[in-house]
Amino acid sequence: MFYRSTLGNSELLSVPENHLNPFPSRRFALLLALIILPGCGSSEEAAINQDARDKPIAFVKNTACAECHQKQYQEWSGSHHDLAMQVAAEKTVLADFSNSSFTHLGVTSRFFKKDGKFVINTDGPDGKLADFEIKYTFGVEPLQQYLVELPGGRLQALSVAWDTEKKRWFHLYPDEKISHNDPLHWTGLYQNVNSMCAECHTTNFKKGYDPKTETYKTTWSEINVSCQACHGPGEQHVRWAKESKNTKGAKYADKRLLVDIKAPGRQVEVCARCHSRRHSIGKGFKHGTPFMDTYVPALLREGLYHADGQILDEVYVYGSFVQSRMYRAGVRCTDCHNPHNAKTVKAGNDLCVQCHQPTANERFRNLQPKDYDSTEHHFHKTGSAGAKCVNCHMPAKMYMVVDPRRDHSFRVPRPDLTVKLGTPNACNMCHADRPTQWAAKTVAQWYGTRQPEKPHYAEIIAAGRKRERAAESLLVELSGDMKQPSIVRATALELLRSYGTKALEAVKMGMKDRDPLVRTAAVRSMEHFGPELKLETVAPLLNDPIRAVRMGATRALASVPRDMLDQTQRANFDKSLEEFKEAQMAMADQPSTHLNLGVMVAGMGRRDLAEQSYLKALRMDPRFFPARFNLANLYNTMGRNAEAERVLREGIKQAPDEGELYYSLGLLLAEEKRYPEAASNLGRAAMLMPKRPRVHYNHGLALQHLGRRSGAEIALLKAHRLTGSDASILQALSIFYMQGRQWDRATTYAERLTHLYPNEPGSRRLLNQIREMKKQSSRITENK
Repeated sequence: MFYRSTLGNSELLSVPENHLNPFPSRRFALLLALIILPGCGSSEEAAINQDARDKPIAFVKNTACAECHQKQYQEWSGSHHDLAMQVAAEKTVLADFSNSSFTHLGVTSRFFKKDGKFVINTDGPDGKLADFEIKYTFGVEPLQQYLVELPGGRLQALSVAWDTEKKRWFHLYPDEKISHNDPLHWTGLYQNVNSMCAECHTTNFKKGYDPKTETYKTTWSEINVSCQACHGPGEQHVRWAKESKNTKGAKYADKRLLVDIKAPGRQVEVCARCHSRRHSIGKGFKHGTPFMDTYVPALLREGLYHADGQILDEVYVYGSFVQSRMYRAGVRCTDCHNPHNAKTVKAGNDLCVQCHQPTANERFRNLQPKDYDSTEHHFHKTGSAGAKCVNCHMPAKMYMVVDPRRDHSFRVPRPDLTVKLGTPNACNMCHADRPTQWAAKTVAQWYGTRQPEKPHYAEIIAAGRKRERAAESLLVELSGDMKQPSIVRATALELLRSYGTKALEAVKMGMKDRDPLVRTAAVRSMEHFGPELKLETVAPLLNDPIRAVRMGATRALASVPRDMLDQTQRANFDKSLEEFKEAQMAMADQPSTHLNLGVMVAGMGRRDLAEQSYLKALRMDPRFFPARFNLANLYNTMGRNAEAERVLREGIKQAPDEGELYYSLGLLLAEEKRYPEAASNLGRAAMLMPKRPRVHYNHGLALQHLGRRSGAEIALLKAHRLTGSDASILQALSIFYMQGRQWDRATTYAERLTHLYPNEPGSRRLLNQIREMKKQSSRITENK
C-alpha cells in the first residue's frame, strides 16, 4: 500500500528550522543516499561472493530445483511466496466477479466476467467509467489485490481490494477521495506495480523502464517468490549438482550458489530485501552483494516509528527486528519461521519457549532460565489473550484496512513511557478502558521498579525530534553507545544534524564505525560543513566497501570546489558520481530521483540543472512537496522570490491543508517584510501543525513585529510549552516581557535561560540587563 507522506526512493532530512527573517534554506534538503543496516559490519562485508559482481549467472526453472529439493519445494508450493502474484484465472481470482459492485465516495465499481476474462468497470485515468481487464492477482490473504495493464506496459494496482476473510470488496483508502488526476489514484504514479512492488512479488525482476519514451518492458523469470529469489540464480548450482558424483556433505563454497544464507548476518539481509521499508540505490539487485549496495532502509523517523521504535506507519519487519535484543543475540528469521512456507515453526507460546526455557539455553547463555509460560511471569490466566507471549511482546497494528502485522522488536511493555511520551503500550491495547497510569502502576507492582542509569532512548529521540537543546549531549552519547542497536545510534546521528557543529566529534566517530548504517548516517551529517573539513573526514569514504556510504560521501563532497581535490580524490569522486547517477536513473520513473539529482547539481553550483530537475519532479507529481520546497528555496537563493512565492502558492492550491507550505510561505513573506501576510500564513501553519514549537515561535515574532502583543504572547507561550528548554524561545519571551516592562516575568524566563545554558554569555548579559532596567524603573517610580 502506498502513502503520500513518504513516497518514492528518498527521504527528508530534518535540519534546524530558521527564525523569522531567513528563508528556510536547508530545512527541506534531501537525504539522498541514507542508510541503515543490520548490526553486521565488516564481517558480512567480507563475505561477498565475487562472482555476484562480475559474472552474470542464468536463472533456471523452479522444476530444476524441485528435482533434488522435493521436501522444500512441496513446503513452498501453495505458500504466500508461491502465490505472491498470479495470472488472473478461475483458480487464482478469489473475489466476487459475478456482477457485484462496490461504491466508495461517489464512485461505483462493478466486477464481472466477459469472454472468460475478469473485468472491472470503474473510473479510469480520465475520471470516466470504463471497463478494464484484470491481468494478475496480488496476494491471497487476508486480502487480494488486482492488477490492470495500461498503455506503455504499465501494470497498475486497483485501490479496491477483496477481503478474503469477510468475503467483501473494500477500499484501501477508506476515508480519502482520490480523483483521477491524483498520483495516488489507481491509474497514477504511486500505484504503478512495475516501479513500486513487482520486484518483491516475482523472481529475476527487470523493470525495463525507458525514460525517453516513459514506457516499461518489465520481465521476470518466475511470477512468484521462488527458490532463486532468495538463493540466487541457480544455473551454476544445477550444473554442479549434475556433474558432482557425491553432493552429500559438500561445503557451501563448492555448491556454486551466490547466497550463503547461513553466513553471519546474511539471512536477515536476504529477507530484508522485501521485508523492509526501504528505497533503491542500485541499478538492479545482484544476489550475493550486501543489502546496502542496493537498498536503503528507513531510520526511526517521525511518522514511521514512534519515539521508542515501535511501528507506526507501514514499515514491515526489518526495521523493528534489528532493534531487538534477539537480533543482537543472533536470532535469525528461520528460528521462528519455516523459510519455505513462511509459517511459524511452532504454534502459540511453544514458539517462544523453545528458547525461553526454565533451564539454561546453550545457544543463548545470557538468557535467564525461567518458566516464562506461567502466571508467575505473565500474571494472566492460562490460555487467555494476556497469557500469549506475542500479545505482550509483539503487539499488532492494522495496515491495508484488514491486515494485522506484529511488531518484531520484541520489546518489554513500557506503559511508563506512555505516561511520559504518549507512545503505545501492549497493556492498554488490551485494556483500552483503563488509564495508562493504571497500567504503569500495575507493571511496577508485578515486576518491581528500577531506576535506570540513563534515560530510555525513546526519551532522547523524542527530545531530539523536538530539537530541544538539552537533548544534544544525550544524542551524542546515544550515537556512541555500542550497547544500543545500530538503527538507534544512526537515528541519533541523524537527529544531531539539527544541532550544528557541536556534535562534530560524534559525527567523526560515526564515520569510522564498523556498521555501514552508522557510517552513512554520519557522512550524511557532513553536508553543511566546510570544504576543508569534508576533504579531511569524508573523502576517504569514497572508497568505502558499501555503496550507500560511498553515495553519502559523494553527496557531501559535491559542494567542494573541484580544484581543492587532489588527483586521487578527484578520480574517486568522479567514479562515485557516475555510480550515483546510475543509481538514480534506475528509479527515473519516480519524482524523488529528479529531486535527488537536483540537490546534487545544486550543490555543485549548477542551479540551472537543479531547476530543471525540480521542475521535472513536479511535472511527475505536483504534490511531491520536497521538490516544491527545494525549488522555492533555489529561487530564493537566486533572488527570485516572486517565483518562490508562486511555487509555494501553487502547492497550497494542490494541498490546502499542508502546513509546511504555509510555514515556508510565511517565512518567505517575512523576509520580504510583508508582515501582515506572513503572520496570516504562519498562523495557518500553527493551526495545521499545533505540535511544532518553531512554527508558534515564528508566528509569535511576526505578531510581535505588528504590535499585536496579545496574540504574540499566546503564540510564544505555546512554543515554550511544547519545548521548555529551547534557548531562542526563552530569549524571545524574556525580551517580549522586557519590552512590555513586565520585569518579573522577563526575569523568570531569563533566569531559566541562564540556568539551562550557564556557559552562554549572552544569556547572562540579558538577565543582567533586565535586572538593571528593573532597578532603573523602580527608581523612576520612587522619584515620582
